Amino acid sequence: MTHLWVRAEQRPNEERVGITPEGAAQLVAKGMRVTVEESRNRAIPIDGYRDAGCEIAPEGAWPDAPADAIIFGLKELPEDGTPLRHRHVMFGHAFKGQHSGKRLLQRFRAGGGALYDLEYLVGEDGRRVAAFGYWAGYAGAAVSLMAWAAQRQGKTCPPVDTFAGRDALLAALAAQLDATGAPRPTAIVIGALGRVGTGASDLCEALDVTVTRWDMAETAQGGPFPELLAHDLFINCILARPGTPVFVPKSAVAEPRRLTVIGDVACDPDSDYNPVPVYDTATTWAEPAVRVHDAAPLDVMAIDNLPSLLPRESSEDFAAQLLPHLGTLDAIDAGVWGRARATFDTHIKEV
Repeated sequence: MTHLWVRAEQRPNEERVGITPEGAAQLVAKGMRVTVEESRNRAIPIDGYRDAGCEIAPEGAWPDAPADAIIFGLKELPEDGTPLRHRHVMFGHAFKGQHSGKRLLQRFRAGGGALYDLEYLVGEDGRRVAAFGYWAGYAGAAVSLMAWAAQRQGKTCPPVDTFAGRDALLAALAAQLDATGAPRPTAIVIGALGRVGTGASDLCEALDVTVTRWDMAETAQGGPFPELLAHDLFINCILARPGTPVFVPKSAVAEPRRLTVIGDVACDPDSDYNPVPVYDTATTWAEPAVRVHDAAPLDVMAIDNLPSLLPRESSEDFAAQLLPHLGTLDAIDAGVWGRARATFDTHIKEV
């Protein structure tokens, strides 16, 4: 019997989950064993999973789960160096040259486990089958606008927290923008045709922020891109990979520019292919933006779990996309799971 173990997220400010009680009930009805850990933070209460027929385990119990259990989470594990003996489904951030990813792969090698990275869970056409991208873009644009509003008052972006829903976020942000007394800023979104860029553009439009949409055609020449410096905000929605152009080089911070906020939604600061190399560390909910230049100010927003600002909506959206594929875990060596395992096997050889 396939055993799916849904772990509690252990990262601060992470309230999302990759399966809803309704989805868990469907897996149980198919004959799958589903264990869900209790969580102090999860946006969806544990009672719904209990009612769905799931077994309930204490928070953080996954290291002692049966060896054949498939451990399912979203964000990274605690970096305690312990060997990983299970099969894990999560966003590992380990296959694009990230230094922390190399340490994660070393733990899998030591323990004999395997990573089925959700970012590399793809169909035959190579497209991801489930993603938080839309909500990452939506929330990333929101926090970037919060940083812009704070600048107008001579401050950096204050701490952020979860919102009850999209309407609550829009109302709060509109009030912040109105309080500046300034006209709405202009924004340029790179990667505008993808899920992330669509979310970022939708948020801007909902608040009457004029958006310039760029995608592959506009960046094909490889830069430089002086147009970025002519907007108030630049929102990067392109994942770093070999061949990605540098959008804002280090030299740009001292050039004449209108640009004062970069929202790096893709957020790969420790990648060798970082297209926004004016910063090198992800920002946090407590300090959402880092100032990389003072005159004129330039702030970078680079939170790497942005969808959790709207945890319920983003969880329900992602879970609906992923559920049909969780239902095929009994054939984990084939289809989307087989392709994800092949990606892991390729990269584990390099460790």
